[in-house]
Amino acid sequence: MILGYTSLEDGSVWNTMPAHVHDRRMEAYLYWGMTPGAGVLHLMGEPTETRHLFIANEEAAISPTWSIHSGAGIGAYTFIWAMAGDNVDYTDMEPVQLKDLR
Repeated sequence: MILGYTSLEDGSVWNTMPAHVHDRRMEAYLYWGMTPGAGVLHLMGEPTETRHLFIANEEAAISPTWSIHSGAGIGAYTFIWAMAGDNVDYTDMEPVQLKDLR
């Protein structure tokens, strides 16, 4: 398992773009540090059939291995992420171009 965190300042939006998949690892996210009224649009699902979650302060999302990983926020926010799976090479990340998301 790998853990990390990312902090975005006011004016920053995307935490990951292009979206990506990796078939052998799942990711989980815990978002925090948002002011009232701010949030993150967390994108997930298969690239050809995406879904979205509106995440508020101190809420989490779990993306399975087959799901895209991407998100965009309103205002400053931080998230801790965890990645777990069966490999340690991390060469299976496949970007998904914006034009291919549906």
